[in-house]
Amino acid sequence: MTHSLVCPETVSRVSSVLNRNTRQFGKKHLFDQDEETCWNSDQGPSQWVTLEFPQLIRVSQLQIQFQGGFSSRRGCLEGSQGSQALRKIADFYPEDNNSLQISCPCFWSGWSVPLDSPKPEWEP
Repeated sequence: MTHSLVCPETVSRVSSVLNRNTRQFGKKHLFDQDEETCWNSDQGPSQWVTLEFPQLIRVSQLQIQFQGGFSSRRGCLEGSQGSQALRKIADFYPEDNNSLQISCPCFWSGWSVPLDSPKPEWEP
């Protein structure tokens, strides 16, 4: 069984918020466990989320969910430790539906490296 590594001390940042409406579409909705809410980005060439954890973590899987019709074609997971530069961990290819999608690291190269700043990014 897996559990979320996101905790109250986790710092999150996003590339943009639709119409700057943080109340309705802000990053607080990324992890609120409410199926009726979501983070919604503005349009652009790529969108991203960064998470800064208070300690090193080991990513065992990436779970992502899009609204149907608003998925990306390709995503990339990057990560770093401390002040190191981000480095690519894996590409992922989400389906265009609203189901929870899970990418398993057993198919990723370098997945066992501990991180404190993972960054998933996707293209429209």
